[in-house]
Amino acid sequence: MKKYIYIICGFITFAIGFIGTILPVLPTTPFLLLAGFFFARSSERFTNWLQQTKMYQFYVSDYVETKSIPRKKKYKMLVNIVILMGVSIYFAPIIFVKIILALLMLGILSVLFLVVPDREESYQCNEKNTSHTGK
Repeated sequence: MKKYIYIICGFITFAIGFIGTILPVLPTTPFLLLAGFFFARSSERFTNWLQQTKMYQFYVSDYVETKSIPRKKKYKMLVNIVILMGVSIYFAPIIFVKIILALLMLGILSVLFLVVPDREESYQCNEKNTSHTGK
């Protein structure tokens, strides 16, 4: 029974993460990490499925594997966050909501650039090459 609860929670958090790719106010990465947590405790098949999704590959795999994100990818994320959050801030009808969204955007960007370590792009390539050669 516990296994099925974890599977259900995994799919719910995956769905929320997916919605987060469309809605700028809802974060994607934490929900994908949570889905991975639930699937890892319930089903190897669902864990493998999650890790093969493009969404997981884009948002989570770099950080899970190396505890860092390439600088180039961070700048792509910056552009997406600023555009999507900017649209939300612009269309928010209440000034209080605009302020909250702006603070949320600053918080997300602060964590991305001040907390999560940078990684050179070449590091990722070398890592992948050595993993395929068995070194």
